[in-house]
Amino acid sequence: MKASEINFDGIVGLTHHYSGLAFGNLASAANAHKVSNPKAAALQGLKKMHLLMQKGVLQAVLPPHERPLLSFFKNLGFTGTDTQILKAVYALDPRLFGAGCSASSMWVANAATVTPSADSTDGRVHITPANLISNLHRALETQINIQIFKKIFSDENYFKIHAPLFSHLDFADEGAANHSRLCQNYGSAGLNLFIYGRSGSQEKVILPHQYPARQTLEASKAVARLHQLRSENTIFIKQNPLAIDQGVFHNDVISIANQNVFLFHELAFEDTATLVDLLKIKSHDSLYLLPVATSELSLQDAVKSYVFNSQLVTLGTGAMALIAPIESCENKNSHQVLLKIMAEKNAISELHFVDCKQSMLNGGGPACLRLRMVLTEAEQKACRARVFLDENLYQRLVQWVERHYRDRLSIGDLVDPLLLNENRVALDELTQILQLGTLYNFQKI
Repeated sequence: MKASEINFDGIVGLTHHYSGLAFGNLASAANAHKVSNPKAAALQGLKKMHLLMQKGVLQAVLPPHERPLLSFFKNLGFTGTDTQILKAVYALDPRLFGAGCSASSMWVANAATVTPSADSTDGRVHITPANLISNLHRALETQINIQIFKKIFSDENYFKIHAPLFSHLDFADEGAANHSRLCQNYGSAGLNLFIYGRSGSQEKVILPHQYPARQTLEASKAVARLHQLRSENTIFIKQNPLAIDQGVFHNDVISIANQNVFLFHELAFEDTATLVDLLKIKSHDSLYLLPVATSELSLQDAVKSYVFNSQLVTLGTGAMALIAPIESCENKNSHQVLLKIMAEKNAISELHFVDCKQSMLNGGGPACLRLRMVLTEAEQKACRARVFLDENLYQRLVQWVERHYRDRLSIGDLVDPLLLNENRVALDELTQILQLGTLYNFQKI
């Protein structure tokens, strides 16, 4: 059955700022407390989407979350007017305040894991919103993600939306950032790679020493069961703890797959050689396996440049392209790797660099900003809301950002009651543009 991959990109939120909340994310820590530019961040994200749309890639958008999240602060016992609550939280605990104001929902690669209908035994698209319990600011995203998915993918004839996994560290789930799919074409059954950092049930294992391993084996296996994946087409592979300690907090920072191409660093996995052999057997040697050696690119340069956090996409022409962050061009070693890939005989024929610097400063590159979904034409038609990008919607969203976003924001600015009202006015208008109806807490009062 004919199917296409759609990139659902998160629109960067109005409270985009740098709080340094994600332990193990080196860019997030290094740029903590810098002044951000939410308007530039949102426009950079939209410009990237527009490039892909122009290249014939199906592109859609997901809305930002309501922030500051007053319901979170109220749940913790803060009382008074909205302004009083914001001031009280900020005075007591700026880090807690930053978590409740975080715009991290823009990195929708973590929003869920998605299985195409070609892979599930019941022939439906399966979506499991990630519980994201490894970080407080991310854990706040789960419930609204469920609501967003239920609004867009409401037709149960085509879509099955599961509840997030049980909220325990043994089932820590970070979504599609630790899942890859390989196939010959989007409509055929594929190989599903679930990459995990630790197992809650195994006591004697090698763990990272410096930074936490977020995704668990138990979570990945649970998602595979829920999504009715065939065991012969499902592979569970452990991240290299050395890579995690170098800042590879998600696997999409160190490998990337699309159709029959798999690009990865040789130190991405604990046992890369075994994985390569298994992929060759299961694919009958039909894959382009593109390992990058440490001698070509160190883990430090891989993380600094985010070259593996590029988007590997199939264009409308059928050609394959890498959509790389501009930082991977500025880094000499990663640039050389890209030039080598383009010179080799493989399926990748185009290379484009994009500017998403505002996101990169917080540790999220091009691939972090999108959730990939393979949908048939019937499944696309069954999607609700006005989320598929075309020229008209792109222009409306650019104008919306220009009207509502600030071009300078520090964490202290988030206490401003005027900003809270600005955010609510903007988000209320966005739900009308995207035809999402009532979505946010403030709309329900």
